[in-house]
Order: sequence, then C-alpha cells, then structure tokens
Amino acid sequence: MKLKKLREEYHQKICQKIIRIRENKQKGNYPNNADGDSRISVKIAWEIVHQLCTHPDSGNISGQSAGKIFEEVTKDFIRSAFDLLAHLKPGKWHYLVETEISRFEQYKDLAEIERELKTNRKLASTFGQNYIIKPDIIIAKEAIPTDKINKNHLIIDKNDSIELLTPMIKENQASKRHILHASISCKWTLRSDRAQNIRTEAINLIRNRKGRVPHIVAVTAEPTLTRIASLALGTGDIDCVYHFALNELIRAIETIGDESQQDMLNILIEGRRLRDISDLPFDLMA
Repeated sequence: MKLKKLREEYHQKICQKIIRIRENKQKGNYPNNADGDSRISVKIAWEIVHQLCTHPDSGNISGQSAGKIFEEVTKDFIRSAFDLLAHLKPGKWHYLVETEISRFEQYKDLAEIERELKTNRKLASTFGQNYIIKPDIIIAKEAIPTDKINKNHLIIDKNDSIELLTPMIKENQASKRHILHASISCKWTLRSDRAQNIRTEAINLIRNRKGRVPHIVAVTAEPTLTRIASLALGTGDIDCVYHFALNELIRAIETIGDESQQDMLNILIEGRRLRDISDLPFDLMA
C-alpha cells in the first residue's frame, strides 16, 4: 500500500468521526476546528474541509471528544505507516495513548517518586506531579533479547562480562521496560495554553530522562498559521510540528490570498518547523 493511500484513509476517518459543521445564524456556519470568532480561521478551515470532506456532517462534538478521537485516529495512522516502513527500522513496537512516562526505561526512576508523592501529601503539595506526564501518543520499542542479537552469528556472550548496562539488551533489565521512542502531542486545535502545555511537557521529557531523548513532536489540525507558530517557532523543546493536512493548508492559504498567513506559512516551512503528517513516520525512523 502507498503511504498516499494511508493518508487519504486517515483524512476520511477524520471527516467521518471528527469534523462537524457548527451552525451559527449570526456568524455563519463553520468547521469545528476553526475559531468562530476569527474570520481568517473560518475561511482557512472551510478551504481545507472542501478539499478533504465530500459531505461533512452538521452538529457539534465537544472539544474533549474531538481531541480523544484525533489521538486514536492519528495513532492508528502512525502504526500503519510504521508497518509499511518496518524494513527501515525493525523491532517490536508499541503504540499507546495517555500513558505515564514512568512506565518506560528512561523514566523508571519517576515511578518511585510517584509512589512517594501518592503516600506523602506534604511532598505532593511541595513538588506537585506535573513532571509525571502522560503524552497523548507514545511509541515505545521493546528491548532486544540476546538470542535475537545472536540470530545470524555470535555477537555477545554473557560470559564476556561486557555490554551489561545498556537497556537495549533485554536481559540487562530487571524490570523489562520498553524504551520510549517518541512522545507525540496531538491537538485538534491550538490555543495559547495548549501550546504552553506542550512545551512544558517537552521540557520535562528532556530534563527527567536517563538515556537518550525520545522524539518530541506535535500534531495538530489548527487552521491558523499564527497559532501554529506559537508552538512551532523556536527550537530546543519540540522537534517539529506536523499538520494533519499541510498540502491542503498550503492550497487554502493560496486560495484565500492572505499575505500575513502566507508569510508565516513560508517561515515555518522554510525554517523546517512545520511538516505534513506524511513526513512524520519517516522522521520517526531516525
């Protein structure tokens, strides 16, 4: 199967399960990923919907429900894409939603801290629990058993007394935890508080790990470039932001002809801060 087909199926699911046209007599109808109070947001969202959805349903779906479904649909797309690309990065992969990072090798020390905070109210009130986060989507990889490493010829031998500390060898781990490969924030729309929350989570992932930093990315269906820029601009925390339909967003901006949105779009793409959802599986292969 071509990745293009997977992308089309991904959009079909979003059209069927998430996109709704909100009816408003005063402001006019608008897609539910648009800000009804922003003319430019509504115009861009409509242009994207016209490209993706044949007959979008009217009605309403709560922002929380839309977000949860968006997570699941995006997770399924990534899993299917990884299956297509398995020959590029073999291994046993796991795809999870809203799972605590303390379950994974780089962050296993946080599990002990978490237990202490749950039983000690004074510590909990002092330190809080903000660093024990649950990313929207997690991709994890199983550690590799020695028999698989030695499948073709002998590479490691337990009697050699070397390579005893790397968590990538399954027998080195008492807890047999998976390796956190990628943390994906998945937001149907972006507001200033959501962008800040994503950055805070990213900083916690970077500061609290013992081992390599996982991929830290964000996926959004936000139509407005200035809001995407609030998350995408700058470096140091988020690897990159991925739009659920960047090609369609580009055509929407061209159709509307808004110079400020076009300028920001160019800055984000040329600055390697904004990519399409179809780019994400390849970037996660690194």
